[in-house]
Amino acid sequence: MNNNPKWNAVRAALRLSTFVAAAALALSAGEAAHAQAASPAASGKLPVVAAENFYGDVVQQLGGDRVEVTSILSNPDQDPHLFEASPKTARALQHASLVVYNGADYDPWMAKLLAASKSTKRTVIVVADLTGKKSGDNPHLWYDPATMPKVARAVSAALEAADPAHKSAYDANLAKFLDSLKPIDAKVAALHARYAGVPVTATEPVFGYMSDAIGLDMRNLRFQLATMNDTEASASDIAAFERDLREKRVRVLIYNSQATEALTRRMLKLAQQSQVPTMSVTETELAGKNYQQWMLVQLDALGVALAAGGGAGK
Repeated sequence: MNNNPKWNAVRAALRLSTFVAAAALALSAGEAAHAQAASPAASGKLPVVAAENFYGDVVQQLGGDRVEVTSILSNPDQDPHLFEASPKTARALQHASLVVYNGADYDPWMAKLLAASKSTKRTVIVVADLTGKKSGDNPHLWYDPATMPKVARAVSAALEAADPAHKSAYDANLAKFLDSLKPIDAKVAALHARYAGVPVTATEPVFGYMSDAIGLDMRNLRFQLATMNDTEASASDIAAFERDLREKRVRVLIYNSQATEALTRRMLKLAQQSQVPTMSVTETELAGKNYQQWMLVQLDALGVALAAGGGAGK
């Protein structure tokens, strides 16, 4: 199964191949020299590119004023699956000392761009490699509470290797960051203690790893995979989803507010009619929030929705 969410594979391949060729041509034609002059490295800071803004945020927290971070996907109001890379992205990658991206087919354009702009001075961290995930797995790795500590340690090690003179500062920032994740772990534990085994459903598996950590009984997985992969859910899977909502067999409906297509809107309307609480999640870190705050906001919202669901399911 192609686990690249909501992409039409043929269309995406054509866009990427066309873009990579154009970006390479632009760089070789002289834009590379201009990019070098405007590179963040000129400021004395380490230039870092993160494919997703939550990874960029973590790098910023760990690097402080020693890093200049560019996050490619950063708009929480935009469907990240519709992103199209630009020559500006290619230029930023060419001069980055460190690159962090998700992998597991979530951001396949990153590997292609990096291949088109090779550098021996660049460290690349692929989060899927850190977590043992591969193509076909749920790619929303940042919702697994175990992911960010691994990312933070890898990033900190890369920063120290690139800038050993400031190792003590990076070590202190890493310790501070890991400590700041404790409220998330505590909230997950509290929700697990109260709601483990409670049935819920979702329009797609964005929140899947967090749901598993809490111990929720996630239903309608085939429907979710179809939505994520931009394929049609079967009539039987749609009927099962609708039955769960009509008969209040689930406590909460979780949906991705950045990708509300027709079938998602239909399920949201049915949930409202059936008085099943809904909870929105996003694939992009919210503006004005850091990663920790973003996770806590959503966990708090889940707790409110679960409590409002009453005795549904359990």
